[in-house]
Amino acid sequence: MPTKTTLFDPKTSPLWHPCTQMKDHEWLPLVKIKSGRGIYLEDYAGNRYIDAVSSWWVNILGHANPRINARMKEQLDTLEHVILAGFSHEPAEALARKLVDITPKGLSRVFYADNGSSGIEVALKMSYHYWLNNGLPNKSKFITLSNSYHGETLGALAVGDVSLYKETYKPLMMEVITAPSPDCFYRESGESWHDYSLRQFEKMESLLAQHHTEVSAVIVEPLIQCAGHMRMYHPIYLTKLREACDRYQVHLIADEIAVGFGRTGTLFACEQATITPDFMCLSKGLTGGYLPMCAVLTTDDMYNAFYDSYDSLRAFLHSHSYTGNPLAAAAALATIDILEKDNIIEQNQSLIECMKTETAHLSDHPHVYEVRQTGMVLAIEMIQEKASRTPYDWKERRGLRVYQHALTRGALLRPLGNVVYMMPPYVITQDEIKHLATVATEGIDIATA
Repeated sequence: MPTKTTLFDPKTSPLWHPCTQMKDHEWLPLVKIKSGRGIYLEDYAGNRYIDAVSSWWVNILGHANPRINARMKEQLDTLEHVILAGFSHEPAEALARKLVDITPKGLSRVFYADNGSSGIEVALKMSYHYWLNNGLPNKSKFITLSNSYHGETLGALAVGDVSLYKETYKPLMMEVITAPSPDCFYRESGESWHDYSLRQFEKMESLLAQHHTEVSAVIVEPLIQCAGHMRMYHPIYLTKLREACDRYQVHLIADEIAVGFGRTGTLFACEQATITPDFMCLSKGLTGGYLPMCAVLTTDDMYNAFYDSYDSLRAFLHSHSYTGNPLAAAAALATIDILEKDNIIEQNQSLIECMKTETAHLSDHPHVYEVRQTGMVLAIEMIQEKASRTPYDWKERRGLRVYQHALTRGALLRPLGNVVYMMPPYVITQDEIKHLATVATEGIDIATA
């Protein structure tokens, strides 16, 4: 049983925490972390916690990874940062070459941003600007999926659809066209993921047929809508969407910020549909969870639409102060090197199977609607009544009860509403997965009692 930590006073501390109602911490202890190593975080009282959510999905190779540490220390003694306009450096160039090499064929240009939301902004602006440079200024709208999430900056928030984050700021945002999600939670009894995703695509096809002359791009999270309660769908939807975007002359933006670098069981989710998007946004796992960075990959066609003399005013004048930061690039190069040399994607297959096996019993739980999994992401959806799909009232905060129990059992499980999920670093062992499954089961029993 972990030692009780000192209660945090939200009224006196100057620190305002993200995605948090600070008043909660008048009664909910804040866990102050002293160090991390491998799969574990350790607090100041000496308690250890399995980081089952990869510290918000970023830490894919464990905390204080010695090989990433060494690469960053070497870079720190050489160059910490330099402006990337008019100057360059080897880590940014090497990372760009490596990303072009490992991503789907046809993605040949790399534009860096500071984080995932900023990268989405780059893709949105670049897509619209492409059509403008090609004499089609009316192609200024975007199609997004219901229940989607693409970040917190205004453009990224606008193309998302999770009301918890978006509703407050709607008056500040551009209007978008929203297509029904292929989220397979809503499939009919006996209907396969493939068939439901295909059926849902018909609604996207209809919107493209109706609006393609005014649509710049469709933006999707391939295979998993992560912030949307880890809802999942079949790759056939992406295959059909790529075909339709080509047919209607609309760009396809793949937001692989959360699902890239092995999360879905392949290096990139788009591989499972054998497609190349017009834009692929990569962040989170890109640097192994060490530093913020985003890479927006696109095509030669996109690049050439901006390549002209200065006085044509066709350049993409978008920048970030820390664009292509050498330390972040060094961390990313080390991360990719480990993924390749250690055959991480292949080794993850046994972990994926273990996650599935150890949580399978929860499908029979009276208050679990389904246990769903795509690669190294597994979600358990608690529900009040199965037959009618009646959810628990969100105000009851049942997921919070699971979180609180997990802390007493040495695990960080931070549910999304009523969805308990595991998205651990790839250095987790099967025994640690078994422990997480036990803790999750205990927490769900407590939360639904």
